[in-house]
Parts: sequence; C-alpha cells; structure tokens
Amino acid sequence: MSVSLKPSEKNKDFFLSVYEVVRLIPKGRVTSYGAIANYIGAKNGARMVGWAMNNSHSQEKYVPAHRVVNRIGMLSGKGHFQNPTAMQEALEEEGHFIKKDQIMNFEEVFWDPSKELEL
Repeated sequence: MSVSLKPSEKNKDFFLSVYEVVRLIPKGRVTSYGAIANYIGAKNGARMVGWAMNNSHSQEKYVPAHRVVNRIGMLSGKGHFQNPTAMQEALEEEGHFIKKDQIMNFEEVFWDPSKELEL
C-alpha cells in the first residue's frame, strides 16, 4: 500500500528553507518567489515557493508571507490570505504604496536574498 503525501509533506524541507528566508526579509522590503527559489538552489522553483507561501499560514512560527510577491511586484498571492485585502493592508502598514495590486516602487524596496545574505 502506498501512502499519498500532501505537497506540503513531500516538500517539507524545501518549505522550511523558504520560511527561513522569508522570516529574514526586513520590514518595509519585499522579495519575489523566484529570488527565494534562486537563493535556496531551486532556480526554477518559483511556483513551489508560491505553494510554500500558500501553506505558510499553518506554521506555528509567523511567516511574513505578505512580503513575497511576483517578479514585477504584483500581489499575486493575495487570494491566499484571510481576506482579499489583507496582503495589501499588511504591506501598506509597512509603508508600501500599492496601486492596482502592484507595489509602485518595487525596484527600490526589492530585497534579493542572494545579495543580502551570505550563502
């Protein structure tokens, strides 16, 4: 008999690595799914980082998932928060200006873990 694991169980180590990086994003800064994937050695793993963010709300230790957006600063994960405006509200509380679900000064507030953290 084979046991079928949920994606979050099959990818537990990957997800935990993602959460560790996301917890390091400074308040007032954001990063992308792809930047996290690249940093942890999964260059083409942006979608899996998204799955990890999807699952992050179930973690005992807080994961600031609102600080992870797509590669152009769009709030592509907003549908996975407790309400459709929670992600934007959390980012605005940290000083970000959002227009039509996009961070306006994305290039200025972008945090690249490959440049900011030692490998």
